[in-house]
Amino acid sequence: MASKPKEDTNNSNVFKILTIGDGGVGKTSILRRYVENKFLKHHLSTIGIDYLSKTIKIKEKEIKLKIWDTAGQERYRNITSHIYKDADGIILVFDVTSEDSYNQITDWMDQIKNNVSQDDISLILIGNKCDIQERIVEKERGEQMAEKLEINYFETSALTGQGISEAFEGLAKLILKKKNPKENTSRNISIATEKVEDIVNKKKKEKKKGCC
Repeated sequence: MASKPKEDTNNSNVFKILTIGDGGVGKTSILRRYVENKFLKHHLSTIGIDYLSKTIKIKEKEIKLKIWDTAGQERYRNITSHIYKDADGIILVFDVTSEDSYNQITDWMDQIKNNVSQDDISLILIGNKCDIQERIVEKERGEQMAEKLEINYFETSALTGQGISEAFEGLAKLILKKKNPKENTSRNISIATEKVEDIVNKKKKEKKKGCC
C-alpha cells in the first residue's frame, strides 16, 4: 500500500479526487490510463489505497489532481473511509458488463453521504468498459441513475482511452467552479453587461440608420 502523501493544504489549485466503486470495475485501469496512458491487462487488485497525480490546465490555471485509487472489496471499506477527509471530488465507477456493480451504486452513495456533504464535494458517475459489446447496463440506464443522483455521467474504456480525459477534466471543472463561486459570478455579470452594451449599441446604430 502506498504511503500517504503530504497534503498541499495551502494550494487552492490542488484537487484531491477519490475513485470509488466495487472491486474489478476498472478503477485502477482508468487511473493508469489517464495518468500514464497505459493499459495493464493483468494487474494486482488494489489493497487499501494507492495514489497518483497529474497536472492539467483549466481556464489558464494549472491544476494538480491528486487521485486516490481505493480498494472496492467490502473488507476494505472501513479502512478507506478516512480518506474522504478534505476530498474535493469523487469518481464513482461501475462496470457496464456487471449488473451487480450497477446495483451497488446506491450503497456507495450512502457511504459517500455518511462521510461528506454533497454541498462540499463534486461527484460524477462513470460506466466503465464501454468498449465491450456484451454489455449488460445500457447507456440510458447509466444516465437515468446519474439523473436520479443529480450528478454528471460519463462512459469510459480504460482499454481504448475513450471518455477518460473528458471525465477527469469534467470533474476538475466542477471542482474549480465550486471553489471559485465569486469568480464565476463575476464572469456571469461581465457577460451580462457585455450583452446589455451590445443591445444598446445595436439600438443606437438602428436609430442612426433611421435618421438618414
